[in-house]
Amino acid sequence: MEVTNSMTTGLIDAYYGSWREGIGSFDDTRLGAVLAEDLDFEGPIAGRRRGAAGFIGGLRRFVEGLQAPIEMLQQVGSGGEGAALYDARLPGGTMRFGEFFKVEGGRITALKLLYDAAQPATPGLGNLCSIH
Repeated sequence: MEVTNSMTTGLIDAYYGSWREGIGSFDDTRLGAVLAEDLDFEGPIAGRRRGAAGFIGGLRRFVEGLQAPIEMLQQVGSGGEGAALYDARLPGGTMRFGEFFKVEGGRITALKLLYDAAQPATPGLGNLCSIH
């Protein structure tokens, strides 16, 4: 089955829609519906992990630290792949994150998170270089 751009972007939209506004909007049921059970996750601190349940727990801890809704700067999808760039206000300031997605069988099967884990959050970054 070929993955369409609209399916990819719809799944990515649902992923962010389930947490982008902060912990009050966190919806683990909705996340479970868009993430494959054997989700392949890779990030700078966690390394490579498999499984949606553990990922959802880690995402919840991240979202609990958000000081404001994330600011989506850019989001693209093509076929079974997509990417997003966003700023998140955290207790130490604003950090920029990139996430890369792979979609198969109507679910997000892989997610790669990129950010500079060694760089402290930068106060005010959210006001720079916004792409809307």
